[in-house]
Amino acid sequence: MLQMKLCGDLVLREKCEPITDITPDVLDIMDEMVGMMRDQNGVGLAAPQVGQLKRFLVMMDPDTETVFKMINPKIITRSTDTCTMEEGCLSVLGRDNLPVYANVTRPESVEVEWTNEHGENLRAQMSGLPARIVQHETDHLDGILFIDYLSPVRREMLMRKVRKRK
Repeated sequence: MLQMKLCGDLVLREKCEPITDITPDVLDIMDEMVGMMRDQNGVGLAAPQVGQLKRFLVMMDPDTETVFKMINPKIITRSTDTCTMEEGCLSVLGRDNLPVYANVTRPESVEVEWTNEHGENLRAQMSGLPARIVQHETDHLDGILFIDYLSPVRREMLMRKVRKRK
């Protein structure tokens, strides 16, 4: 059974290695991640959040509830138009064991390519919430957390909430 890694765990700051073979183990982990994401009312979960240093993630489009299982996802283009929205993370929890949130500015839309669980290479233009989710989750694959986009003062205020949890 997979365990959620929380802010402060060094695995969340590691750069993940590409997947070369889609093994039954990888598929099982992805399936378990979808269950964890849903159980915790999340919309995305990246491999390092469950201790796996490989380039894969799961995410859900909240509007359609379509689940994407992305292996080796890569953002190809980012729009110059940006949007600021509140973000949280299942690995950055406050003392109530719920995610803490902060406003983050990101590109409004992205083009992303990935391999799905069947080995098919896909490419999609995403905007709005799906674009934000895929950017947040691919950041995890490079050891980047949403708190890294905050000003030092705002990040410290948010981290106080996280430290109170411990």
